[in-house]
Amino acid sequence: MRVNRILLSSALIVVALVVQVSVLARLHLPGAVPDLLLLTVLGLALVYGHVGGALVGFGAGLLADLAPPADHAAGRYALVLCVIGYLAGLAKPENGRLKSATGPMVVVVAAALGTTLLYAGVGALVGDTTARHVGLPSLLFTAALYDLLLAPFVVPGIMALARKAENDPLAETGSAAKSTDISSGWLSSGTGLKIGGQRGGLGGLKNRARTRTARVGRIKGVKRL
Repeated sequence: MRVNRILLSSALIVVALVVQVSVLARLHLPGAVPDLLLLTVLGLALVYGHVGGALVGFGAGLLADLAPPADHAAGRYALVLCVIGYLAGLAKPENGRLKSATGPMVVVVAAALGTTLLYAGVGALVGDTTARHVGLPSLLFTAALYDLLLAPFVVPGIMALARKAENDPLAETGSAAKSTDISSGWLSSGTGLKIGGQRGGLGGLKNRARTRTARVGRIKGVKRL
């Protein structure tokens, strides 16, 4: 990984972990805790790809394993996030753009479910049966729900920061590609606002072309007379 990737990923992971431990974990919501660290890994993996996602996930998970008040064996969450980061990186679009929010939303839900299942499975191997006593179905549902509600406010911003750090042309402000950026695509998906705007733009271009054609025809007609 390049230096800018390492610096940005480290800063975002530390901030996400601090917010999760000091704020989200104290909300005492029923079931699971919103996993801001997981969403940060997903946002970076969708920009860096599967290799970068695996490395970021391993580092984030290891930091979470060592940070208080961790009550599980070190390396457990690192293994889980490493696998999730790798799989999420496989969903990175080839051209760097996501046409709608459907893909990222599916990735978030699958990652939330996969993280909970993997964490519980690894815990069962080392004799930790906490998930069984709490209720695995309840953990799966609440984890997917909380992460899905939090994702629109986290993942697009993480992806935008990662693109800027990469000097990605897609992140240039004021360019024509900005209208198809992932942040606007996520928040306006399914509303029809973009499609309507595009249709209106095409209709305006057609009307202008017709007007110019009519003017040219009139000028030519005058010249012939």
